[in-house]
Amino acid sequence: MLEKLSKLLDVEELDNNLFRSRQHVENYRKVLFGGQVLGQALMAATRTVQDRLPHSLHAYFLRPGSSEMPVIYDVDPIRDGGSFTTRRVVARQKGRAIFNMSASFQIREPGFDHQSHMPTTGVPEPETLKNTQQLAEEAGLATPQNDQRRYMIDFRPVDPHSYFGDEVREARCMFWLRAEGEMSDDPVEHRCALCYASDMALLGTSLQPHPISLFDRHLMPASLDHAMWFHRDFRADDWLLYVTDSPSASGARGFCRGQIFTRDGVLVASTAQEGLIRQVDKTP
Repeated sequence: MLEKLSKLLDVEELDNNLFRSRQHVENYRKVLFGGQVLGQALMAATRTVQDRLPHSLHAYFLRPGSSEMPVIYDVDPIRDGGSFTTRRVVARQKGRAIFNMSASFQIREPGFDHQSHMPTTGVPEPETLKNTQQLAEEAGLATPQNDQRRYMIDFRPVDPHSYFGDEVREARCMFWLRAEGEMSDDPVEHRCALCYASDMALLGTSLQPHPISLFDRHLMPASLDHAMWFHRDFRADDWLLYVTDSPSASGARGFCRGQIFTRDGVLVASTAQEGLIRQVDKTP
């Protein structure tokens, strides 16, 4: 099991604009975690850009990836402008595209500034909450195949029943999260790390109004697309509050949104995702 997220996010340069993953998240289903592909794809794109940081990305998951082999990231340097740079990344395995992403980068510049307020009512400090590994153990779901520590993210639901439980509730969740292990001072590394973590539990928000859990064996969940916007600098190894909601679910798809705040209330990123939440046949 990897101990540092920075090692997972690192990609090997094979040629100009061509990269390959070095590590993967262990997965008993042998399917790649979507956040891993997001984070590594963004890292590959940033390796082709100088003097500017990613501010947004829009991605599609095209087919399941295998955790049993490396991922090839092919970066297309679409545009290098005076203020903005655009990159397109296609992730491939066995010669087939499993994922594509467009990412935009911007130079640092001043401008207007406002933000939404972080929820404060009923939000306990992260140190008082249990992480998902502890919750899995209490729910009798902790197995070598469901070891939450493999993600290298300390993930702590504000409502402990919102992650593994199947009770009906409002389509809104809150989680404290931070990357485990040492991270550098490179802001790119922190944005890639948050990109990786942003895929965790976001889709589960769309299941809150329904009597089923994301971990139910009769559910087929999968990320279909993912968008993210970075607003301000932050550290992914400091506590961040992930506030999510789901305005709609229909057609076996759930739509979710998220806002990510620092501990002192600064909005640093926003997310949006639609995912597959298909119920499979319950007959033996």
